[in-house]
Amino acid sequence: MTQKKKRFIAGATCPECKSMDTMMLFIENNVEKVECKSCGHQMTQPEGAVQGATRQFEQVIGVFTPED
Repeated sequence: MTQKKKRFIAGATCPECKSMDTMMLFIENNVEKVECKSCGHQMTQPEGAVQGATRQFEQVIGVFTPED
């Protein structure tokens, strides 16, 4: 089983349970998914719709490299 890379979305609020800072983003089968760790609510969007709409103005501030 391969492990999915998951990233939490700072400041995001779950539309279902209204919990803040519980939303995580991951890619599964070339589809970006967002899931609430509090209530399990999931949202999905096809890769093409997400890449062009949200990534064009994105800037990298820094790269975090965890130490093993």
